[in-house]
Amino acid sequence: MARPKIVTLSEAVGQIKDGDMLTFGGFTVWRRPMAAIYELIRQKKRNLHLIEVNGGTHDDMLVGAGCVGIWESSWCGHELYGKFGSNLARKIENGEILYEDWAHIHALNRLTAGSKGLPFLPTYSAMGCDMLNPDNDNLGKAGLRDGSNRHIGKYKYIAYKEPFTDSEIILIPAANPDWCITHVQMVGTEGTVRVDGLRFSDQEAIKASAKNIIIAEKVVPEEYLRREPTRNMLPGYLVDYIVELPWGAHPTGLYGVHEPDGDFIANFFNATRTQEGFDKWADEWIFGVKDFQEYLGKLGFNRLEALKANPALGYSSTLKRGSR
Repeated sequence: MARPKIVTLSEAVGQIKDGDMLTFGGFTVWRRPMAAIYELIRQKKRNLHLIEVNGGTHDDMLVGAGCVGIWESSWCGHELYGKFGSNLARKIENGEILYEDWAHIHALNRLTAGSKGLPFLPTYSAMGCDMLNPDNDNLGKAGLRDGSNRHIGKYKYIAYKEPFTDSEIILIPAANPDWCITHVQMVGTEGTVRVDGLRFSDQEAIKASAKNIIIAEKVVPEEYLRREPTRNMLPGYLVDYIVELPWGAHPTGLYGVHEPDGDFIANFFNATRTQEGFDKWADEWIFGVKDFQEYLGKLGFNRLEALKANPALGYSSTLKRGSR
């Protein structure tokens, strides 16, 4: 079995093709692979199909940059730093992007089914809600449920009368993205993945995906990770590419390493409420720097230092968090 390749960020993202289906590790403003998001935008990827348990700042950036053709998830926003994703909302309202709205558990069911090699998962959740109204089957209304796209099923869901109790249940189709990109604290040289703190739905997303890019704060010897195997999340055979990139989750947070940069995210939200605003912001922070290292230099040492977690506490003891 081939070991994962240790490559640069540009090389890893360069493997992703226009039209591919992507998902990402992390949750809202925590442990998102933001350096990869900037690189996807810098490489001008187009017509990407995103499937997510929940969206976040990373989704909103990709949508604002015109990289996304189809977005499927339950929510997109910046938590307390911006509430909703204004780029996604604007493009949906203007009819510039196709979207499919799922309940949070439905989106998780799709990746869980994909991770187990199953065609669907049954659920009672959200039955009777308007997301299951045929009038809101947006991919179906766009004529895309004709079998021509392997990532779009013939049905959004199927109502099924199960034989054990004669009750109705719904079947949610599996999702198997082409790629999952995940930022973690550590990865071994042979691909063993360690995540400290909450793992969210990363295991399901990674196992469901055909190929995986792991971006890590540090690449470490496998022997080190094997001293405490119960702390490791996934084995190396699931990993295709490894990128070592400290601070690669900024401006989102990384437990035990650094806090979310709330001011940066809030500024992004406020500055990109229009397409003109987004373009100006991207010209400064994405296209105005040649790579992620130059981006970090633009942020500055003092800003990054203030975000760093105290290793004894797991969070920053110097970052101002507001006042009452």
